[in-house]
Amino acid sequence: MSTTPKIIPKPLIVGFFVVGVLSSVAFRAIILLQKFDPRWVRPVWYLGVIGYMVFFIYRYFISQRRKRTITQSNIIEKIRAGEALSADDRAAALYLLNSIRKSPEDWNYLAIFILSALAIVLDLALPGK
Repeated sequence: MSTTPKIIPKPLIVGFFVVGVLSSVAFRAIILLQKFDPRWVRPVWYLGVIGYMVFFIYRYFISQRRKRTITQSNIIEKIRAGEALSADDRAAALYLLNSIRKSPEDWNYLAIFILSALAIVLDLALPGK
């Protein structure tokens, strides 16, 4: 019987992705809020921090699941040694590969980069209050 974890449902993956992007937007919005309505800086900062806490604990657990699967299946050593893979080994490899393929983490990194660049441009371009 395989102990390979199942990939979480796509709506949940997208939900955590949205939380990560919204947190990123919140942190970048602080630059604008400082200029236009400083009363919102603190609530938006809390929104960003709490969102990041949720997002990054989710990413931590995904990372731990992947590492545990690698350790439990001993898949790296088996592949390195050229051993034949059992059905459980193939299930573990498929879980790992599908987990990476289905993860929108690369889009999150790109969104954080673009939003950070935009925040810098807006901060430099807009007049201070």
